[in-house]
Amino acid sequence: MRLSVLDQAPVTKGNTAQDALKKAEELAILADELGYVRMWMAEHHGSNTFASSAPEVTAAHLAAKTNNIRIGTGGVMMMHYSPLKLAEVFKTLSAFSPGRIDFGVGRAPGGDTNGMYALSEGRQLMLNNMYTKFDTALQLINDIVPQDPLYDKTLATPTQIVLPEAWMLGSSGSSALKAAEMGVGYSFAQFFNGAMTKEILDTYKNNFKPSAFMEKPEINVSYMVTTAETKEEAEFEALPQDIFRLSMMKGQITQLLTPEEAQNYSLTEIDRIQMKESRKLHLVGSVKDIAALLQEEQAKYGFDEAMICSIPHSQEKRLEVYRLLARELF
Repeated sequence: MRLSVLDQAPVTKGNTAQDALKKAEELAILADELGYVRMWMAEHHGSNTFASSAPEVTAAHLAAKTNNIRIGTGGVMMMHYSPLKLAEVFKTLSAFSPGRIDFGVGRAPGGDTNGMYALSEGRQLMLNNMYTKFDTALQLINDIVPQDPLYDKTLATPTQIVLPEAWMLGSSGSSALKAAEMGVGYSFAQFFNGAMTKEILDTYKNNFKPSAFMEKPEINVSYMVTTAETKEEAEFEALPQDIFRLSMMKGQITQLLTPEEAQNYSLTEIDRIQMKESRKLHLVGSVKDIAALLQEEQAKYGFDEAMICSIPHSQEKRLEVYRLLARELF
């Protein structure tokens, strides 16, 4: 099975944002050595919980630290940037690391309303032009003059570079057809709400039109995973993530606890019910069980690649997740 990495540069309790970015670098180097296909950085704003506010900058650093793995964004949040800026950033990345850059885009804000307006300098937010914006960026990356008069009189430089792969992110299926028609990869975030169906992925595959960015349909699916040699150890490491998701459901975003702190965390009966329900979005178990589950999911839904997001508190344990999965699935 093809495996990839999704990283959010989490700032776990007792660590700094600088630590989180250094750990992203360590993870990229390991994933490259193990044979993972790609590593993407997410984009988050306005929170001390994640240090990945500029994924395209982190991607440049990670690409310089690795040799074979593809590096990109999962995704850069389009609403905050002009198509010209998006094109020039990813053309520059691809010029430095030809054949290894992924231009992955999302339509969400990556933060709250305050952050959205601050990033737009208080201007009226444009929320209904995401597909048009993406299409314009793709044309500029491909050295095609867009029909839009705002962008038809300037170049997106550097020109004549190796094209990055282009990917559209989704979590509900609403963008599957658009991704297919635009000839880009489709990345489904299963750990967001667990809404993936075979029909969604088939819609993408059956309507795909080859493009300069991708010759055939490509689907990756992102899973939140905590695994270890034994189920008991995995459960121990997973509890902080379960508590973190529970806090998010309550509108509270806090740093990830240590496993020891999580064991002593006070939970109500309702909390335990909600946490059990959220396990549909968090795969926890021994590595052999998780490997088998991922293979079953691939056979059932027909995707090409599993993208793993894993956030144990300890960097040692997080790196071990990726080592174990590589051992079982490569």
